[in-house]
Amino acid sequence: MFQTYDDVADPTLGPGRAEKLRTELLTRGLDGFIIPRADEHQGEYVPPHAERLRWLTGFSGSAGLAIVLQDKAAIFIDGRYTLQVRYQVDIDVFEPQSLMGMPPAQWVEENLLAGAKLAYDPWLHTVESVKRLKQAVDKAGGELVAVEDNIVDAIWEDQPTKPKAPVEPHDLIYAGTPAAEKLAAITSELQSSDADAAIVTMPDSIAWLFNIRGGDVAHSPLPLSFAIVYEEGHAELFVHEDKISAETRAHLGNVVTLLPPEDLGPTLDKLGTWGREVRIDPATCSDWIATRLAKAGATLKQGTDLCELPKARKNDTEVAGTRAAHIRDGQALSRFLAWLDRETPSGQVTEISAAKQLESFRQETGALKEVSFDTISGAGPNGAIVHYRVTTDTDRALGQGELYLVDSGAQYLDGTTDVTRTIAIGTPTQEMKDRFTRVLKGHIGLAAARFPKGTSGAQLDALARMALWQAGLDFDHGTGHGVGSYLSVHEGPQRISKAGHVPLDPGMIVSNEPGYYKTDAFGIRIENLLVVTPPAPIEGGERDMMGFETVTLAPIDLSLVEASLLTEDEKAWLNTYHADVRAKVSPALSVEENTWLEEATRSI
Repeated sequence: MFQTYDDVADPTLGPGRAEKLRTELLTRGLDGFIIPRADEHQGEYVPPHAERLRWLTGFSGSAGLAIVLQDKAAIFIDGRYTLQVRYQVDIDVFEPQSLMGMPPAQWVEENLLAGAKLAYDPWLHTVESVKRLKQAVDKAGGELVAVEDNIVDAIWEDQPTKPKAPVEPHDLIYAGTPAAEKLAAITSELQSSDADAAIVTMPDSIAWLFNIRGGDVAHSPLPLSFAIVYEEGHAELFVHEDKISAETRAHLGNVVTLLPPEDLGPTLDKLGTWGREVRIDPATCSDWIATRLAKAGATLKQGTDLCELPKARKNDTEVAGTRAAHIRDGQALSRFLAWLDRETPSGQVTEISAAKQLESFRQETGALKEVSFDTISGAGPNGAIVHYRVTTDTDRALGQGELYLVDSGAQYLDGTTDVTRTIAIGTPTQEMKDRFTRVLKGHIGLAAARFPKGTSGAQLDALARMALWQAGLDFDHGTGHGVGSYLSVHEGPQRISKAGHVPLDPGMIVSNEPGYYKTDAFGIRIENLLVVTPPAPIEGGERDMMGFETVTLAPIDLSLVEASLLTEDEKAWLNTYHADVRAKVSPALSVEENTWLEEATRSI
């Protein structure tokens, strides 16, 4: 199994650890410390030694931040974790705050005492975030202090060691474009920006650029490392030597010079000494790197990560790979859903046993490298917790008359998957059917959209919400996120959300996952992955329009569909989708499983 179900959250530990942190702050003459859920690379997934926020507070979500002052403390989370934070964290010690409603900078401005010293680890904060924090601290009349060593590390006695997983080549049959060709394209962009060098800090960008993969964090094949690309056309990769095999060294060849991580600082100093203009992405580059460059004399030029857009625009090989991965994944999912239908009447299926069974079906494909995230397996009220993580303490049976929400994904060499299905266990209520069908209408509305070049996710987001809005309902998360190619399951810059302002381009992969959540009752989400298609004519139209190709293949529970709420076009979309599922999934299924699939994908 690629995931465990141990309860990692213990809110009873938070008060003692907060006081221990305050004592350490006093010995250093400091009044507060900021603890983000981040490592030096600012990625969504962090290695165990960097889970400082979880260790201090108990919160295990993928995004968040805490601030501890001598007289108070707060934890900042987004809408996905509003319920989760309250059972994982002692909220009498760490007051929950909304990242949107009360951003950390605003809280600091309102709560930091004049003259107080607020400390931060410059490796764990971006240039942008430090700028906001400094403005807030200045307004409060305090001082923002960068510390050389992380203060949580000083009190975390059994802190895990840093990972050193092997770095492996990612074969050209999956990558599609040689690393040398990618580097040449990035170098050309760098030259156009009039910079001498660019710092690459995001491991997924480095993995994409050099066609390598790693295993330093859970669920994403990332090699934690840093890189510098020079306008002359060469690059340096800062990575532990013992992570590089002879095969990987040969794969990298003359594309990049390998250097140990401890050489990064001196190399940044040289860039400053030479008076170089260095490009950094202020949204992802750590304050430590930017400050070191500036102090050494470098001129900083701000711009987005040069790898971000080309990485997001999947080439033909990557698109073909994701199609193949989704057929394989769809076969495992259909086998799982057939099993679920057969086994749940016994009352013996639980959230954990279901998640384990799904992973087993994926394992049986013979191609599974990892799950792409911890499976969200939520029955009844647990399904209403958007990013619910089942543990041995919260595990519950899938009860009759309840909804079961399962959000899962897989990592294959040819593609990354992410899919959510909501299943009725027994007979659903009319309310459940109404809410499910409204979510389905939004899902179809987005999947069937046609739009001109230059359209962003923010312009499409309302399509997935309209049917819910008409009933006075909504959901508090984005409609869709970008997805990598055997990389991070959450990838930017593309997304379908109110804040998704980057234009969608052909080859980008995004999720389509509207939902509805009734606290303490049930959760509903329907998620497929979409590939943005090139502009094409529409009969009778005047402009070519882009659209989406749905690549996820798994039945949508028809027992939850209130057909009277669907238009004829929506029914046609659902019937066509299910016909596609049957055609592509059925060859790998048994006779019994195909009998189930025929019924599960019948026309309505």
